[in-house]
Amino acid sequence: MSTAAFETMTTGRGRLRSRLRLGALALAAVLIAGCADHFGPGLVQLAAGRGWEPLPIRNWVVNDGISPKAIVYCTPQDCQRPGVAALLTFEGREATDMARTLALDPARLAREFSKRPKAKQAGKPKSTTTVSRFRQDGADGILVEIRARDGGRLAATAILYARRGDALTMAIAVTDEAQAAKDFARATWASR
Repeated sequence: MSTAAFETMTTGRGRLRSRLRLGALALAAVLIAGCADHFGPGLVQLAAGRGWEPLPIRNWVVNDGISPKAIVYCTPQDCQRPGVAALLTFEGREATDMARTLALDPARLAREFSKRPKAKQAGKPKSTTTVSRFRQDGADGILVEIRARDGGRLAATAILYARRGDALTMAIAVTDEAQAAKDFARATWASR
């Protein structure tokens, strides 16, 4: 093979490699841009810079009349107090049903939170559940605490909600401490 032919072949391969790299980079950029819209907007007061990460909610299938606006989480590695927070909107019949449950029978909702799997229901419950109410900036709030009977672990869920027209907006936060759950729910509510 002549030197000129070798250089032409090498230069051709170099161009091909360069085009492949450029094409791969362009494909990666398109894929990343396409995925970027799948994540929710996050929550202003529970920001990614503080360890909170948004979940991809764009294509979530939920009941008709319920739409997630933002869902974020913070892992034990990233936060002193790990948790999950969500901002949801209920519309139509779903809004009416949820507003009624929250206003009239929050204990029923607490029982649903603390239900044990069927396989474990035979034994006596090993936890206690308490429900209390609070208010924040014109929104009603419910705090559900599920505590192990032995005084150990705690799961706390704080819910802030308000009805506006045909829609019910709800901020939910779950963590392992009651005050933190309320604080996370307030931060979620403020981000609406």
